[in-house]
Amino acid sequence: MAKLMFHLVSPASEFFSGEVDQVNIPGADGDFGVLANHTPLMTSVDSGVLVVINGGDEQRIYVSGGFAEITANGLTVLAEFALPEAELKGEALAHAKERAETSLKLADTPAAIISAQRAVDALAAY
Repeated sequence: MAKLMFHLVSPASEFFSGEVDQVNIPGADGDFGVLANHTPLMTSVDSGVLVVINGGDEQRIYVSGGFAEITANGLTVLAEFALPEAELKGEALAHAKERAETSLKLADTPAAIISAQRAVDALAAY
């Protein structure tokens, strides 16, 4: 299987960089998967769990908003917030839930309300 060069960047740092088999992204229009040689695309990323698949391993990362750009060189996700799913507990989880609830309160368009509600719903599972 051909490998996909993947970069996940948040305001704090480059969160992930490397070759992977597949990345599943929570898109604003629904979840979608990206493999090597995917058609070029630029789209928004919704809040939810991004899944990085490499061999038999999966890395699950909670992301909150951002953009995904797929080019001939690979995939770059610019996330507003990123945290490994395993670290979504305690203070980090409380902070993420607070951010999501604040976004919902401040949402002023139907699309913003839907996106913010998805974030609240995604975090309610933790």
